Amino acid sequence: MNRPRRWLPGLLLAVSPALAADEPPGRVRVRVEPNLAALLTEEDTDADQLITVADRGDRRFELRDTNGKSHLVEGTYPLANLLEEFGVALRSGRRVTVIDITDIRAAPPRRISRMIRRHYWDWLTRRMDSAGLRLALQDPKMDANGRQRLYVPNNDPLARSYYRRIAEEFPCLGLEVIELPRQITPEFVRTLDDKPGLLSLALRRDASGEIEPAPFVTPGGRFNEMYGWDSYFIALGLLADDRVDLAKALVDNHVYQIEHYGQILNANRTYYLSRSQPPFLTSMALAVFDRLPRTPQTRDWLAGVLRAAIREYETVWTQGTRLTPTGLSRYFDSASGMPPEVTPDQYAHVLRPYAARHGLDIATFATRYRAGQIQAPELDTYFVHDRAMRESGHDTTYRLVGRAANLNPVALNALLYKYETDIAQIIRSEFGDDFALSPERHTNSDEWMQRARDRRQRMLALMWNEERGLFFDYDFVKGRQLEYVSATTLYPLWAGLVDEDRARRLIHSALSELEAPGGILSSTKASRGPVSAERPPRQWDYPFGWAPHQMLAWEGLRRYGLQEDAERLAYRWLYMLALNTERYNGAITEKYDVVRRTFDADVEYGNVGVRFQYVSDGGFGWTNASFQVGRRLLNPARRQDLDRMIPPEWLFKPTSQSEGGHPARLQ
Repeated sequence: MNRPRRWLPGLLLAVSPALAADEPPGRVRVRVEPNLAALLTEEDTDADQLITVADRGDRRFELRDTNGKSHLVEGTYPLANLLEEFGVALRSGRRVTVIDITDIRAAPPRRISRMIRRHYWDWLTRRMDSAGLRLALQDPKMDANGRQRLYVPNNDPLARSYYRRIAEEFPCLGLEVIELPRQITPEFVRTLDDKPGLLSLALRRDASGEIEPAPFVTPGGRFNEMYGWDSYFIALGLLADDRVDLAKALVDNHVYQIEHYGQILNANRTYYLSRSQPPFLTSMALAVFDRLPRTPQTRDWLAGVLRAAIREYETVWTQGTRLTPTGLSRYFDSASGMPPEVTPDQYAHVLRPYAARHGLDIATFATRYRAGQIQAPELDTYFVHDRAMRESGHDTTYRLVGRAANLNPVALNALLYKYETDIAQIIRSEFGDDFALSPERHTNSDEWMQRARDRRQRMLALMWNEERGLFFDYDFVKGRQLEYVSATTLYPLWAGLVDEDRARRLIHSALSELEAPGGILSSTKASRGPVSAERPPRQWDYPFGWAPHQMLAWEGLRRYGLQEDAERLAYRWLYMLALNTERYNGAITEKYDVVRRTFDADVEYGNVGVRFQYVSDGGFGWTNASFQVGRRLLNPARRQDLDRMIPPEWLFKPTSQSEGGHPARLQ
């Protein structure tokens, strides 16, 4: 196949002759505000504080340095990058900055990676100290009635004294420190619906012995707290960028939640106290541990994580409401009713007939229903499933709507199988195959491998579909598989649960149905079914794709020796991300339409990361991570193809989900 030496789409990378590739570009010292104002006036024709393909300027700008010399920059992409550099300077409080012409002309994938590494991780990081609380306390999802509440566990006197001291020393924060009761019941959690607040996380001592909060990384946008399963993928991205200490802090904060809240929370806000999220702690801990020096201290650290993981496994996932008669686990939220962090309009299609029955508008009905003034048993049942679906992290998908609590999900049980095998591996390789959980109780690898074998046997019996070569969730109430084709069918590959023969069949079946131009689909169109005003699209269904599914698929394929397939999928995803950042001022978003290869995915809650001014507010946590991890997964030749922005169609066979050709390039 003939390939161009360099693929330049029209004016995209055009520059003045003085900045041509054969003349070394320079570094230009400029005043930010006058150049920014002029750039926006000339090129931001739709006045959205961005420079994108939607603007209709002449794509030519005279950048003036501090000596009054003019430097011509041309093309949508370089001009957007110039605007980003002004945005970075403003965030740093600089009125004068140096523009590196080479950087604003860099290949999109290289620039994206640099922005993530240099800026985005730091912009998404929060610390719950006196300075960081101003950011961390903000919660766009909830109206806190102007109050800034921080809740601390009953069994953490250090957190109580630390934050009460901050509240006293910094009254400008308006911080109210509230101690949680010893026992946190679903009924108590419900009483906090109108008193929402942030939950404390781990404290530690710095090099000088001073107490400081362990940092955490938020997903971004309205998600301004530390999330459960997001943190695993974010940690992989941090490790790819050598941010080992920050990745380790995410693990420490998860361990803190298990010790003080009884589980890894959906996120550290009060309205999440009743539910967890997909369990990835052992995988995250092992990824971090592999990057730490082998010392008695790091071994002690791993032992602490292991005890927390075993506690979570035994008290959260394999007993009580989450253990089902099949011996497999399910997602379940111990609270009831409409989740307070979700606005009633998101449930409009569900609430409308109930509101009409009572002669009320949706908002009034929702208020009275939440207050217990209206009884609606069928609606209560709906929200049992809705809350379980939110614990799964896949909120929302028609795979789970109205039945999540009745399912043994493939994803959850594959993750627990991975816990079992990880725990066995850690005990065997790091603790001489004898691990003390307490003075009275020891455990060994055989115990955990037997649990893994039992779970695998149950999953194969109930979830593996021999005819279709796929895994399906099992409805333990109806006693049958839910034949809904989802990206979660690939989780057993990542977990190493299947033998080589099943792995090959699963990969062939899954990719033939789920591989799209931009990567792996969340589900097939046929499984999702028709959509309408009364049956609106769901963000974890066709045609949307998400970073965690991509990353798990890549690693699952590599586990079974299919590096080439993993690289193909990674390339599709990375190209789509780069194409969109190139066209839309560096935007990195929460999710994508992987059929049309666009971030135009305004479904359910919108698409976090689309709206910002000048420069992205940090991208989106796990999407950033997928870019850094995926770029390193590619071999040098493929990485070069990506930097040259060679479309996947020029390199790989079309997918079954292609809709004719590839999206038009930037003009």
